[in-house]
Amino acid sequence: MNQYETVFILNPVLSDDQVKEAVEGYVEFLEKKNCEIIFIDKWGLKKLAYPIKKKNNGFYNLIEFRADSTVVADLEISFKRDERILRFLTVKLDKYAVDYNYRKRNNMLGKSKIAKEAEEVNLNNN
Repeated sequence: MNQYETVFILNPVLSDDQVKEAVEGYVEFLEKKNCEIIFIDKWGLKKLAYPIKKKNNGFYNLIEFRADSTVVADLEISFKRDERILRFLTVKLDKYAVDYNYRKRNNMLGKSKIAKEAEEVNLNNN
């Protein structure tokens, strides 16, 4: 299984409940496809760099997950069919990006995931 992160921008005319419902819908979609959800981050309403579909703002959301490569194609088809989505981007993470995201989430900017796991093993053995 590979690790991916997808960022998608929702239409700014949606209410907070509709945004929450859309994000939960995509999380459920991934869970039904036997994906492991690692992290969800709602960045909120942000100004777009350029207008998309005559909109200047959008609700940014990020989902980091572990899945088979076939799931990404299904997810992107779902994004394309959803009128609430202005833009999306899904990226496969390499080992360095996975380590960086792990450190960023856990505020361990000085330690990598591998170093943290080695430290935990040493503490458990002593």
